[in-house]
Order: sequence, then C-alpha cells, then structure tokens
Amino acid sequence: MSRAVDSHPILIRPAAAADAALLHASLLGIARTVNEVEKVRCSVADLVEFGFGPEPHFEAVIAEVDGVYAGMALFFRSFSTWLGRPGCYVQDLYVDETFRGLGVGRKLLRRVAAMVRDRGGVYMRLSVDTQNFVAQDFYTRLEIKLSDTEQVHAAYGEAFQNLAAADSPPGGTLPEETV
Repeated sequence: MSRAVDSHPILIRPAAAADAALLHASLLGIARTVNEVEKVRCSVADLVEFGFGPEPHFEAVIAEVDGVYAGMALFFRSFSTWLGRPGCYVQDLYVDETFRGLGVGRKLLRRVAAMVRDRGGVYMRLSVDTQNFVAQDFYTRLEIKLSDTEQVHAAYGEAFQNLAAADSPPGGTLPEETV
C-alpha cells in the first residue's frame, strides 16, 4: 500500500541534459544497492552524449516530490518481431530512499508505459538483479512477471570485442552493405 498523499504530489517529467548528474547519481545508488559500485563505468558526460545528443540511445523520466528529485526511469525503445509491435526496455529504475513507499516507482513505470503505448507500443521489458528480492516483489505487484520462456544472454568487454572483430575487415571499417 502506498503512503502517497495529496499533500505530496508526484510530478513526472522528461529528463533533460541538465539532469544527467541526477541520473548518474541514481545509477550509483542502484550499484550501491547491489554492492557493485566498482563496476559502474558510465560518466555524466556519457549520459549527456548518448542520451541527449543528436541520436539519443535512451530516454529517461524524472520524478519529483514537492520539487525535490525523487527518482528516475531510464529506458530505450525496442521491437518485438513476434508481436510486430514496438515496446521498451527499462534499463534502470531508481527511487531515492527518502521517497520510497510514496508510489514513485509505480508512477515512473506507469508513465513510461503510457509514453510507449502512445507511440504504438504494446510491451515493457526489464531485468532485475537475482538477489534483489524487494524489486522482484515490486515488479510482481505491478504484474511485470518473470519470464518462464526466456533467459538473458549478453556479451560484454572482451567477449563483445571478439564478436565484433570477427566481422571486421582489415582497417576496421565495414563498407555499407548493398541489397
């Protein structure tokens, strides 16, 4: 049950480049929760460049309570070939400890879902740390269920570089493909 009350309205707004430091602080907050701060390589400059440059790779929405930053949801567009429709992948959801229990996370995810729906989207996906039981319970309450038919596979670091290098011609630049 949420303890949100009318005296503390939650404002959800699109993130702007000026919010990059808040987004970054939130990422560090998530990393602290799962004891992996040392793994965060992303910088504020990375968020500005890749989120608010000419070709943004993600979007984010910010939650404020009484004008104070309360949390964020960072997401990107995706497409289901089986459904033939767009959707989104929520990369990160963070609510500052001060504002937990007010319904901030629920409002953030609802806003993202509404934005995606208004663009023709029909689904939302996300991942959660296997040991983050509080988050898993939260998502379940919102009817965001654990998939029983999929596993996430990923290539990072050297494995990713090896995969990419296997298709690179001498000189490293791929020519445009012709059909």
